[in-house]
Amino acid sequence: MSIGGPGDRALAEGDAAPHFDLPAEDGVRVRLEDQKGKKVVLFFYPKDDTPGCTIEACEFRDGSDRFAAEGAVVFGVSPDPVASHVRFRRKYGLNFPLLADDGHEVADRYGVWRQKSMYGRTYWGIERSTFLINGDGYLAKVWRKVRPKGHAGDVLAVLSPDSSDEI
Repeated sequence: MSIGGPGDRALAEGDAAPHFDLPAEDGVRVRLEDQKGKKVVLFFYPKDDTPGCTIEACEFRDGSDRFAAEGAVVFGVSPDPVASHVRFRRKYGLNFPLLADDGHEVADRYGVWRQKSMYGRTYWGIERSTFLINGDGYLAKVWRKVRPKGHAGDVLAVLSPDSSDEI
């Protein structure tokens, strides 16, 4: 069951970030509690190696030095299996872990597993969204229905010391 549906409260800034424990493409499990003290950029995307997802992932790749300078770690999450993440990461030289949520349990917890519609057909999938989690495990910023192009820059603008948003 997806959270954030009718009658459910969607996650909001200031809420505790839901727990996650997912395998990365290198076989290592990534857990939120292991990131304590770090800013975490958790971006959910629909599918490996598709045009919008590639644009978004490559922008996060290209901004990796700036994210690191702001003390942030980046994780991409999709329902694709680990093997697909391995190919996607290698093909585009992605320099951050891709987490496999093939049962979409974490996407459910974050309220991004949604019923979607395209060409008159309805199906379930990821609503492209990003969550900035502060070092104490709370949601500092939430972006929903993200447009891929320019999104990594939007996240960096919030992380920047010049930003009025505190993390």
